[in-house]
Amino acid sequence: MVEWTDAERSAITGLWGKINVDEIGPQAISRLLIVAPWTQRHFAAFGNLSSPAAIIGNPKVAAHGKTVMGGLERAVKNLDNIKTAYASLSIMHSEKLHVDPDNFRILADCVTVCVAMKFGPSVFTADVQEAWQKFLAVVASALGRQYH
Repeated sequence: MVEWTDAERSAITGLWGKINVDEIGPQAISRLLIVAPWTQRHFAAFGNLSSPAAIIGNPKVAAHGKTVMGGLERAVKNLDNIKTAYASLSIMHSEKLHVDPDNFRILADCVTVCVAMKFGPSVFTADVQEAWQKFLAVVASALGRQYH
């Protein structure tokens, strides 16, 4: 179990309250598919992923980005029990989708980049970033738990 300080909880929930999932989700998943093109193999049903412009303009990519952010919302609401909250997602990504667990860490980095670009240093301070990256590391670990 992860221990969260009051400051970390406040930073995570405060930042989450500012995030527009309809904006950040599509940006983050698009960034993942562009900077880590090997991840595209999991999204063959999404159609044209042949270029950055095609990825960014793909409505299925955007919809999945919103789904991913919905998953993060589940983690925000279950900070004290993220691993249990993510148990079924971990099984699905491991046993059905066969996603390399390193991809979760790459996606977490993409989410962090998008959030940092959106809010800048006045909102996304070093302290907020520290808490946010700890949170996303716990999420990535929970998603990869089935692999251990």
